[in-house]
Amino acid sequence: MRLDWELARRGYRRYAAYPAATAAGAFTNTIFGFVQAYILLAVYRHRVDIGGYSAADVVTYVWLAQALIMTVHVFGWQELALRIRDGSIATDLARPIDPLRYWLAFDLGRAPYHFLFRGVPPFVIGALVFDLRYPSPGDAVAFAVSVTLAVVVSLAFRFLYNSAAFWLLDYRGVVTFSITVSLFFSGMILPLAFFPVWLRAIAHVLPFQSIIQVPIDVYLGKHAGASLAGVLVLQAFWALALLALGRAALAAGTRKLVIQGG
Repeated sequence: MRLDWELARRGYRRYAAYPAATAAGAFTNTIFGFVQAYILLAVYRHRVDIGGYSAADVVTYVWLAQALIMTVHVFGWQELALRIRDGSIATDLARPIDPLRYWLAFDLGRAPYHFLFRGVPPFVIGALVFDLRYPSPGDAVAFAVSVTLAVVVSLAFRFLYNSAAFWLLDYRGVVTFSITVSLFFSGMILPLAFFPVWLRAIAHVLPFQSIIQVPIDVYLGKHAGASLAGVLVLQAFWALALLALGRAALAAGTRKLVIQGG
């Protein structure tokens, strides 16, 4: 555990070294938050409820999504693929720690930094302008647990699609496709409740809702009792399943590994 803690600290410190980049990212998230909030509020001009979400719910959803966008790192992460491509993975494999464990600990250290310094400021600005909803103490605790599980699910999926670089000279197509699918089905672009019934059914059998949709619904109090326990268990299931798949991909890739140029 001491090793994991030290790796997590380094994940936090790495991103804390670039405060200007964090400020620029928070500014960008704020602008997108205003744009998306006003677009969705226009939809509610002639409606009171859509898919169980009130106008206050959906605006809160928008600002939470902006707060989580880098916390769960929903956009592309290619560090593992780059290390496979340039041969640095050989050094990683020689170290006395599994690469998957390394990146998981590192990411669990990175996530709190992005939540605090890139996620909270846009949400606070949104709260000053819009009438947002706030969780009960119990929902706040469940939200923290759900976000932690979302980070693990996200990292496991990112690790999995990065592993394609073991077999492909140009992995960028796999990365782009994976990011597009996860963005769409995670609820990052729109709440899944806004989807047609058939498309919503597809989204609910995929792991991506555990990255954005589930944590936000937990915050909004959409789940309670057995329902809350159920969605947290579902997140834990996808976290373990994707970690297992990532570990299997790593094992298969290292058996066939050829370092380009040597």
